[in-house]
Amino acid sequence: MKAKLFEPYTLKNVELKNRIAMAPMCMYSSHNEDGKVENWHRTHYTSRAVGGVGLIILEATAVTPQGRISPQDLGIWNDEHIEGLKELVDLMKEQGAKTGIQLAHAGRKAVLDGDILAPSAIPFNDEMKTPVEMSANDIEETIAAFVKGAERAKEAGFDVIEIHGAHGYLINEFLSPLSNKRNDEYGGPAENRYRFLREIIDGIQLVWDGPLLVRVSAKDYHDEGLDVEDYVVFAKWMKEQGVDLIDVSSGALVPARIPVFPGYQVKLAETIKNGAGIDTGAVGLITTGIQAEEILQNERADLVLLARELLRDPYWPRTAAQELGVEIEAPKQYERGW
Repeated sequence: MKAKLFEPYTLKNVELKNRIAMAPMCMYSSHNEDGKVENWHRTHYTSRAVGGVGLIILEATAVTPQGRISPQDLGIWNDEHIEGLKELVDLMKEQGAKTGIQLAHAGRKAVLDGDILAPSAIPFNDEMKTPVEMSANDIEETIAAFVKGAERAKEAGFDVIEIHGAHGYLINEFLSPLSNKRNDEYGGPAENRYRFLREIIDGIQLVWDGPLLVRVSAKDYHDEGLDVEDYVVFAKWMKEQGVDLIDVSSGALVPARIPVFPGYQVKLAETIKNGAGIDTGAVGLITTGIQAEEILQNERADLVLLARELLRDPYWPRTAAQELGVEIEAPKQYERGW
C-alpha cells in the first residue's frame, strides 16, 4: 500500500507535495524587537524546506506591536515587514515547500511593557499582568489589523494563511466563557463569543483568495470551559465562512493539568473532522512515520503537523520515508548521501 503521508494534498488552490506540515513555533529571534526577519529565521525555516516538509507555517506573527507574545516576535503590522518575509518565502519555495504564516495577537498573554488587551480584564494567572478590557474601537482596530496582515502576507507571497485562535491568545480568549465575561455583542452566548473570529475571517476573505486555516484549542481542560463538542459547532460556522482546514491543538487558555501522551490531541482533530465535515490537521507528540501514517489511513485527520520533532530532526520526512519504505527525491546536492 502506498504511504498516504507522501501523497499530494490539495488545500483549496494549493497542492502540497506531501501531508507533512511544520506547525508554527515561536523562535523569539527578532533581536532588534522590531518584528523583522533575522538570519536565524532564514536558516531555521529553509532547513526544513530542504528536509522535505510539504507545508511550513511561520511562527505566530503579530498583527500589532501590542499583540506580540514577546518583544522578540516576528511582526506583520507594517509594510516594512514585507521585504524580509518575502525573502523568507522565496528561500522556502526554492526548496520545494509551500509556505504559510500564522497571523496572531497575544491578548492577555503578551509579555510587554504598557497596557495589554483582552476581551475582559482577567489576568491569565497571578503572576501576569491584568489586561485592559477592549473597547468597541479596540475590537474594530484589531480586526482591521488582521485584515491588513493578510494583505501583507499576500504581498509577501505566502501560499496559506492560518489565523491563530488557540493557546489562550486573543481570539481564543473571546471564544471561551472562562476569559470572556463581556455583556455586549461580543460576549455571552456562543454566537456572540464567536463574533470576533467571524469578523476576522470575513475581513480576511475580502482580501485573500488562498487557503485559510484556523488553529484552535479544542479543549480548555476546565469543568466550566469549552470542550471539543463546542468546537464542532464553531468548526461548522468556520466551514460556512469558507475556512479550508482546522488545525486542532488544545489547552493553554487557563492554567491546567493536561494529560500528555503520544498523539494526545488526535482524537480532537478526528471529532471535529467527523462532526463538522471539515478537513483537519492533527498535532501533538506525533513523532514517527508509522504514527503519522496511522492517523491518515484511519482518516482521523487530513494533514499531520509536527512541531518539536522537526526541531530535533529537520530531515524528519526522510526519516519517516525510510520507516515506511518509501523513496523520496533528495536535493541534488545531497544525492550522494541520500
